[in-house]
Amino acid sequence: MRRLLIRPGGIGDFVLSLPALRCLSAEHTEVWVASQNLPLARFADRARSIASTGLDWLGLPDREPPGRLVERLREFDAIVSWYGTNRPEFRDAVRALRLPFQFLPALPEESAGVHATDFYMTQARNISDREAGTVPSIDCPRRDEGFAVIHPFSGSPKKNWPLERFRELGGQLSGRVPVRWCAGPEENLEGANRFNDLYELACWLARATVYIGNDSGITHLAAAAGTPVVALFGPTDPAVWAPRGPRVRMVATRAPGQPMANLSLDEVAAATLATLPTA
Repeated sequence: MRRLLIRPGGIGDFVLSLPALRCLSAEHTEVWVASQNLPLARFADRARSIASTGLDWLGLPDREPPGRLVERLREFDAIVSWYGTNRPEFRDAVRALRLPFQFLPALPEESAGVHATDFYMTQARNISDREAGTVPSIDCPRRDEGFAVIHPFSGSPKKNWPLERFRELGGQLSGRVPVRWCAGPEENLEGANRFNDLYELACWLARATVYIGNDSGITHLAAAAGTPVVALFGPTDPAVWAPRGPRVRMVATRAPGQPMANLSLDEVAAATLATLPTA
């Protein structure tokens, strides 16, 4: 069985679907993902960025499928795709070409209250009987080197705890443990550690004593790397989107949808200090 898995989406979406992707693995598994997620698809026999395949052009009016795309897709016995579910013209093109696609919804309904990882795993188990765990994990060497990591950003300003409170938290922690800051290539934070390769970032996070961050892809990455995580939630529902793992602590507003400024420094500091090893 040659199976292609097409998984678009951000870092957090990919990490939360890792158990489902592993469950769907076959004798030969190829994965097409967003470019930044390529280093995390280490379980696959081959991984490609969606952008490099020309898939975005398939089904567009007055466009021929690019290059060898259709020929390449026909090499697979089965294609499981979270891509194109909401693109009728793409699904019509796939149907006309008789390609072996099975489309899956890419996002859970938050009103259902089902955790995203369980949502994806239910989809996968309807297709495959392969055994797989339900906790996202990335195979990184885990060793505690005695420093804290703070990543004060996310994909949306609404999900960000105020930066000045992160700085106050860092000041409180510095008396107990060295604090290192983390930021993405486009995030403005002087002196922050930055990585272009997400697997290298995951391995660095796996060396931290604790990680503190908002509801972001990097927070999910830290949890999957096995690092103790303090995750801060406000607008999004942690019942659906919380990082999953035995070493995750949640600090959330009293109800989903409330502003992040409602989280107090005291409660975030208390959760973080409770995560640190006792002297």
